[in-house]
Amino acid sequence: MPPSSAQPKKTTTAVKPRRRRGDGQWALGYREPLNKNEENKKNDDGLNVRDRIINIYSKAGFDSIDPTDLRGRFRWFGLYTQRAPGIDGGKTAVLGPEELDDRYFMMRVRIDGGQLSVAQLRAIAEISRDHGRDTADITNRQNVQYHWIRIEDVPAIWEKLESVGLSTTEACGDTPRVILGCPLAGVADDEIIDATEQIEQIHDEYIGSPLFSNLPRKYKSSIAGCSVHCVNHEINDVAFVGVRNEDGEVGYDLFVGGGLSTNPMFAERLGTFVRPDQVSDVWAGVTSVFRDYGFRRLRNRARLKYLIKEWGPEKFREVLEKEYLGHTLPDGPAPVLDEGVRRDHVGVHRQRDGKFYVGFAPKVGRVTGSSLLRVAEIVEAHGSDRIRTTVDQKLVVLDIDEDQVASITTALEGEGFEVDPGPFRRQVMACTGIEFCKLAIVETKERGVDLIDDLEKRLPDFDEPVSINLNGCPNSCARIQVADIGLKGQLVMNDKGEQVEGYQIHLGGSMGLSPSFGKKVRGLKTTSEELPNYIERVLLRFKEQKKNGESFAGWVERADEADLK
Repeated sequence: MPPSSAQPKKTTTAVKPRRRRGDGQWALGYREPLNKNEENKKNDDGLNVRDRIINIYSKAGFDSIDPTDLRGRFRWFGLYTQRAPGIDGGKTAVLGPEELDDRYFMMRVRIDGGQLSVAQLRAIAEISRDHGRDTADITNRQNVQYHWIRIEDVPAIWEKLESVGLSTTEACGDTPRVILGCPLAGVADDEIIDATEQIEQIHDEYIGSPLFSNLPRKYKSSIAGCSVHCVNHEINDVAFVGVRNEDGEVGYDLFVGGGLSTNPMFAERLGTFVRPDQVSDVWAGVTSVFRDYGFRRLRNRARLKYLIKEWGPEKFREVLEKEYLGHTLPDGPAPVLDEGVRRDHVGVHRQRDGKFYVGFAPKVGRVTGSSLLRVAEIVEAHGSDRIRTTVDQKLVVLDIDEDQVASITTALEGEGFEVDPGPFRRQVMACTGIEFCKLAIVETKERGVDLIDDLEKRLPDFDEPVSINLNGCPNSCARIQVADIGLKGQLVMNDKGEQVEGYQIHLGGSMGLSPSFGKKVRGLKTTSEELPNYIERVLLRFKEQKKNGESFAGWVERADEADLK
């Protein structure tokens, strides 16, 4: 059973939230659903759809699925209908969901902390090969995502995943989604704290629990003691960041309310020091505040960041401590952040135990089940049983003996995975795009692959760490606002006056010591066809004009607007 700390304590806070009937905040007594999504969640918990999938829908087929389950509760188990083929981006916002739906599903496998064994990777790969037309994408939330999944095959897929300790439970929906963690947890020489135990505790106590199966919106968590802050705490709803206090104790600094999409906001520090043994209760407290005080009336205002924006971090901390924890948390230090440090853990590096980890890069996270099977075989043959996913669509193998490093590097590169990738392969990221996503307007994955190949030919000597993120719609699944070059998919006019696929361009986004969202230059857009030309042009100007040690974001901040076009 979940600890009782997840429930509000019977205390009264000195800060009275403003009573707003229109926002649908449960804690203020307004529990009547104010939109269709809230009504559906009240009518039936999303977790209950599992039994219907197993016992009814998988047996009777796609046409037997209740539409409310199909486009709602299925998400509680990582299932979305994928986009029907042949529908162009201009119809994305025009057609109804029943017209956009294919009879196949995207399925998301949650990989908390990004931690996989060989057996787990092999199971993921075999499911892709046998049930997903060999599709598999490594996402920037450390998940693996399939396509072409039939409802008839879902119970068998779940059985296989669960046999190796994996699941799709709450991989999507208005739930606590996968908990991000550093792929080097427990092995990095400069790690502040290993968060593995805290991630596992929260997963075991709360994932799949009805206590948090009806949140106002999606809820993204990270817990890491990584010294380079690889899980991007700045843009998660709740983030525990490893720190060491003035007494030398290791614990976590707490951030809340980060998120991107169409109204990006960086997470706010609450200024607390959270001991490792307190993390689960504090996570449940923060999640409970969101559940009870979150704005449920409008879906586009229901993320935790909007509550933080209205309350501020001081009030949020007071409500958390007085109403949910029943005690105050001590003040603590802020994390140490460095400017321009790479967060992706790519390459060969020594672990604290003298062995090595090997981080390698697929192109824009796109792999196949067959290639993942080969990775499992290679890893096992080199004496390791630990593979990790990253939030940058990469993979890392741990525990390689020094005399095996050259061999595993050769084997991985023989399968098309680069251990020492060039800047474009390393730094280009893409969301799912119009190939499968019903929200997308333009192509992204293949465009990203082609862009990497094109830029490597055009700029073979370019060596600056400039990130280029492609997104198929405004929702920023590919983190466009915090990329050096962020590309938001939309329809644009070409020089012939024709409406074609293209991108609005965001420039100079960053996280870390100087976080900022990429700026938009008036009228700065490009067609997909002209995209390589634009990126080549702006990167060459950056190389010509950059000062010693200056980052791309720093150059964008001072560059003439004409040089950014």
